[in-house]
Amino acid sequence: MSTQTVVVDPITRIEGHLRIEAVLDNGVIRQASSSGTMVRGIELILRGRDPRDAWAFAQRICGVCTLVHGIASVRSVEDALRYPIPANAQLIRNLMIAAQFVHDHVMHFYHLHALDWVDVVSALQADPQKTSTLAQSISSYPQSSPGYFKDVQAKLQRFVASGQLGIFANGYWGNPLYKLPPEANLMAVAHYLDALAWQREVVRLHAIFGGKNPHPNFVVGGAPTAISIGPGAHGGNSGTAVNMDGLAIVQDVIRKMQAFVDQVYVPDTLAIAGFYKDWFQKGEGVGNFMTYGEFPAAGRSINDLGSLMIPRGIIVDRDLSQVHEVDLDAPGQIQEFVAHSWYDYSTGKNAGLHPYEGQTNLHYSGPKPPYAHLDTEASYSWLKSPRWKGKVMEVGPLARVLMLYARRDPATRELVDKALRQLDLPVAALFSTMGRTAARTLESKLIADSMQGWYDQLMANIRAGKLETFNEALWEPSTWPAKAQGVGFMEAPRGALAHWIVIKDARIDNYQAVVPSTWNAGPRDAAGREGPYEAALKGHQLYDPKQPIEILRTIHSFDPCIACAVHVTDPNGEELVKVKVM
Repeated sequence: MSTQTVVVDPITRIEGHLRIEAVLDNGVIRQASSSGTMVRGIELILRGRDPRDAWAFAQRICGVCTLVHGIASVRSVEDALRYPIPANAQLIRNLMIAAQFVHDHVMHFYHLHALDWVDVVSALQADPQKTSTLAQSISSYPQSSPGYFKDVQAKLQRFVASGQLGIFANGYWGNPLYKLPPEANLMAVAHYLDALAWQREVVRLHAIFGGKNPHPNFVVGGAPTAISIGPGAHGGNSGTAVNMDGLAIVQDVIRKMQAFVDQVYVPDTLAIAGFYKDWFQKGEGVGNFMTYGEFPAAGRSINDLGSLMIPRGIIVDRDLSQVHEVDLDAPGQIQEFVAHSWYDYSTGKNAGLHPYEGQTNLHYSGPKPPYAHLDTEASYSWLKSPRWKGKVMEVGPLARVLMLYARRDPATRELVDKALRQLDLPVAALFSTMGRTAARTLESKLIADSMQGWYDQLMANIRAGKLETFNEALWEPSTWPAKAQGVGFMEAPRGALAHWIVIKDARIDNYQAVVPSTWNAGPRDAAGREGPYEAALKGHQLYDPKQPIEILRTIHSFDPCIACAVHVTDPNGEELVKVKVM
């Protein structure tokens, strides 16, 4: 038997630093190990601070997840203090979260993941006329003329002729595992460039409601901006209020999002998937899925689980006929383990801790880069290993689509069944690498289509004179209990996200964020159970271990955000590095 180890470090086209080590027997992955190679310490920064300020620090966990940690943070404080927010604030948050989903998913597909399936250099051999015919056969997208694709091809030719592929560098171009014809490759490259221009427009929604993007502003108790119905560039009441002009821009952004998803993203995904149907049989992973829930109905609390558009629940062993309940406060349900992490617990390496009791202790004694291989029998990651009742859970778009499907949501059922019929595939095909990719696309349409309803409800409130966006009732710490704890949960684009907070004497006593990429990218636990990344890679046969595109395809299907899962800080608050901006 021929055995070798393939190391991919770093995994590129993700946020953060991730190392994958795969042990191959005769070219087939027998065991994979997922290692987050940056230390996490954001929780240490938050201790002792005013909980109302936590969001501003927690949101800087990541530069891609530009608002989700801010939302989770303010929700954790609101939950701890039993702090209701106005209906308008809930609608504004829904719109901001939805915009993050659609923007993030489109960016991931075209700029991070599509290049696993699209051979950019092959597009130079395409016939622009045939590309136009292909594009018009699958979509009504207006930018589909032969001249348009000819211009894109000329731009790509200049990249190649210069010897510097620029944004398309570092791909395995020419690898025989690429299956798209040149015309499909050219169409995808054109839409890659279109998505760059599109995303500049859609981020305006965050800037209008949150003041800026990335990292828009938030506030415990509601939304950070007032609403004005006055005329003029700044409305009638305040230069910081959202006026009717700003709301008209929001409407335009929603339409642009819906159009790009309907005319470009969904057709491209289905077209590409049709050439890679074998990837609907690879990369399943653990078969367990979890959602926390998201998008409450107008006027309803996020904790009113029955009002959530995306429901909360657990699916075990692929069984869509039964949905299990998850309690984020119950000590025995959500726990984090560190048996194979570069952390220690005061209770021992093999113990699990609920996030309210969670610890972030930095006592690293492992190898220092550069190293040939990690000691995967001991500790090998800065990620912890979250578990639900001891079970490994996958989170993300696939989990959400499966949960909606299991709950028999009509829109989801119609959309998923239509896509599966078009591809001539069973529902079981969703449990795969390509299933994750397709689920991300389909949920983008579900969410984009829902945005108009939330916008219409917001506008109806405004026309009725209901302008309140903030609740001041509990803003003074003198009204708070001496001790309180709460959890702020949400569905981030990459999956179930929650921040747990313990408040004592109006200050943060403990803070723990368990993020989607911790659930998915975490290492094995004390019982040897693999994390979802590790499990999903098992069984992959590598065509060429020197070009492990199979590993990239499956890992990218999760849309890793390792910066969310690991962070750098000195435990004593000392400066680690200076960055000089030129």
